[in-house]
Amino acid sequence: MNGGDDAAAASSAAAATSGPPPSLEWRFSQVFGERTAGEEVHEVDIISAIEFDKSGDHLATGDRGGRVVLFERTDSRDHGGGSRRDAEEMDYSARHPEFRYKTEFQSHEPEFDYLKSLEIEEKINKIRWCQPANGALFLLSTNDKTIKYWKVQEKKIKKISEMNIDPSTERGSSSPLPIITNGVHANKPQDYLSEGFSFPPGGIPSLRLPVVTSLETSLAARCRRVYAHAHDYHINSISNSSDGETFISADDLRVNLWNLEVSNQSFNIVDVKPTNMEDLTEVITSAQFHPIHCNMLAYSSSKGSIRLIDMRQSALCDSHTKLFEEPEAPGSRSFFTEIIASISDIKFSKNGRYILSRDYMTLKLWDINMDSGPVASYQVHEHLRPRLCDLYENDSIFDKFECCLSGDGSRVATGSYSNLFRVFGTSQGSTEAATLEASKNPMRRQIQTPARSSRSMTSVVRRGSESPGSDANGNAHDFTTKLLHMAWHPTENSIACAAANSLYMYYA
Repeated sequence: MNGGDDAAAASSAAAATSGPPPSLEWRFSQVFGERTAGEEVHEVDIISAIEFDKSGDHLATGDRGGRVVLFERTDSRDHGGGSRRDAEEMDYSARHPEFRYKTEFQSHEPEFDYLKSLEIEEKINKIRWCQPANGALFLLSTNDKTIKYWKVQEKKIKKISEMNIDPSTERGSSSPLPIITNGVHANKPQDYLSEGFSFPPGGIPSLRLPVVTSLETSLAARCRRVYAHAHDYHINSISNSSDGETFISADDLRVNLWNLEVSNQSFNIVDVKPTNMEDLTEVITSAQFHPIHCNMLAYSSSKGSIRLIDMRQSALCDSHTKLFEEPEAPGSRSFFTEIIASISDIKFSKNGRYILSRDYMTLKLWDINMDSGPVASYQVHEHLRPRLCDLYENDSIFDKFECCLSGDGSRVATGSYSNLFRVFGTSQGSTEAATLEASKNPMRRQIQTPARSSRSMTSVVRRGSESPGSDANGNAHDFTTKLLHMAWHPTENSIACAAANSLYMYYA
């Protein structure tokens, strides 16, 4: 870990000397599944998961209908050869990723647990990409109870050509007869040539060996493994280990460790279930492996804390290595305190130095070497505090917003209501705080926010408050349109986000 920390410290020092990077200007790139005004959105089409692969060349989305849709990058990043005009076009396209539809498949179907009389939805909760191999793509998808390991590969459709005998030229035959796999007609005996075929005068001058040709390719998705019956409660997270062999799955009370090749056995590594369920005070809300160290992982709780655990310490990691939580301000406790403190998502930065967490009101950035409090806090829903009663009544207060970091860790983003999302700069001295709308004109909701105080280790940075009860245009917030799911491209300033059944992509 020391090497990564030194690199992070060096980059931080360099950033301090050069000043904060300029604010990004976000532009619309693409939209998939755009709906027209007044078009009804079907429940099964609403996107429920988004994930880029490590290369950034593929993007996967899952929806409430149990389908997984894959997109692939189409813009070229190879500038070798070609005319000047081609090079200019390639240079334009290389400025931001462009994707196209690749394939889709039905990952999960609705099920019914007869023992518990419980209906299991087909909705995809999470998608995680695995290591590709031999030109094939691999990914994990999960609903509330079952995790599946998928292989997506191009298959060539092979046909036999240059046959010596054309079935359509047989006597009395007006159309070719169906042929089964071994080359024999399905409705004729194997010696049918002696009955229905006459050799030409002088015989056949030469025999040709049939040739197998590949005319086209098709994408096939095949389920390689099914990891089931390991969770009593709904699965909220899956995360791959950096060793490429194992992954974790988490529900409200347990975190299980799996091997990708073993589907009938998992190891319980975290169990917060009390002996008496009446003593239950908090549940697990999200879990993620460290991106570099395969022995470390973090999980968040409904009480607003994050625990970092090391699997080398013991087989059952009930005791944490580090605990990250922000002390409650005196006199601020209310009925809603624990509800809005619940962390809905956590993400490690690419170098593993920082953890980004999202609760209902704020985004918080934590340094794993400093457990006294977050190094930065970004206000997302502070303007909704006076309306917490209304949000509780319509259940919006329980919405689970995801968060994401840029590949270099210099920016963070998360969603909000009215299909808005927010982007903040994390560099020292940065005042970047953009509010954008998931539409073809993202800057329509752009607002100016006051500059924040300088970043320090003793005072937490807070930024991003807005006018109470309304959006940037002064309109009342629409709590029925919410941007819950988003992902940041691993190497470029490009964001994919889901607004109902539409996938919007932006670049800067």
